Amino acid sequence: MANGTRQTRRTVLQAGAAIAGLSTTAGCLGTDESDDDGDGAYSVTMEPVGTVAFDAVPETWLAFTGDYADMGVALGQGDGLAAIGLRSRYAAHHYEELPGVTVDPDDLTQLWDGGTDKEIFYEVGADVHVVDPNFTINRLGWDRDDVDEIAETVGPFVGNTIFSASYDWHDYTRYSLYEAFEKIAEVFQERARYEAFASLHKEVLTDIHSRLPDERPEVAVLVPKSAEPEAFYPYLIDEGTQSKHWTDLRVEGALAANGVGDAQATGGTIDYETLLEIDPDVIAIRQQGAVSESEFERGIPSFMRNHDVASELRAVRNDRVIYGGMTYQGPIIHLFQLERAARGLYPDEFGDEELFDRERVAEIVTGDF
Repeated sequence: MANGTRQTRRTVLQAGAAIAGLSTTAGCLGTDESDDDGDGAYSVTMEPVGTVAFDAVPETWLAFTGDYADMGVALGQGDGLAAIGLRSRYAAHHYEELPGVTVDPDDLTQLWDGGTDKEIFYEVGADVHVVDPNFTINRLGWDRDDVDEIAETVGPFVGNTIFSASYDWHDYTRYSLYEAFEKIAEVFQERARYEAFASLHKEVLTDIHSRLPDERPEVAVLVPKSAEPEAFYPYLIDEGTQSKHWTDLRVEGALAANGVGDAQATGGTIDYETLLEIDPDVIAIRQQGAVSESEFERGIPSFMRNHDVASELRAVRNDRVIYGGMTYQGPIIHLFQLERAARGLYPDEFGDEELFDRERVAEIVTGDF
């Protein structure tokens, strides 16, 4: 983008950022989701930021979490993605199955390095930051002045922490995955791609729901504390988008039903003795990065089968320890995680079947639909 154009954009976005600073606490200003005045300028309203004005579609952008990074890629904006919070927590390896879709996390600036200093936002110089500003305050340790400074001098914030429902500071609207995706489509002016994904998503869910058995298992989602764990971080199945593949499969959450708190809020762990008291039907192990079926089987499930206490768990005895996916999922990553979760939970019904059309996803992303 030419420097003159960028300066004009910065001037316009400062007005939007000022509105955002006022509305973060008070809630969403106005009701218009996207207002185009006819000369290329438009605005997007999303809680908790409020209304942000754009004079042109952002060319460069960053996301702290992989859910929003995935949304931007789905909207054909992969080339403009400049930075990510943690590369290891962005499931971009799934794009390898999509012809013509390539994002290498190693090419992205990593925002987290024992913390996230605002100076790295200056270094990246993104046109828009697809991040909930309250996340930067409550999870990254920024203060309100830091957020306002970056919004006014670098680029605005547009985002909402959707992956978890456990944060007590999130006392404003929490969007579903596709509600948030629609907002980001407005930011990038990519309504057609959004609608194509929404249609595909509906078709996939309709097919899967028509084939689900009447009896649904209770599932405990766990993150191992170590490679050979004696304790796990518990993650509740709730309305947060990290649980969408489980709620789409209409399973019951075993942890919340037994009074276990979510690790994202408490930082706590549970051991095998506690798991034995709960004794869930299925244990879903959440892991980061690309993990094949054979690699997964040689890891935690094998260890648990040979563990004196873990081997007593019903899920272990019945070979119902399955891969749980990764935390952050946008529309593309969700399709892959939904498919693998369905296969893991109901192998007799879904087996190794591909439950969505990779070619169709790739066509939407690349604009060939």
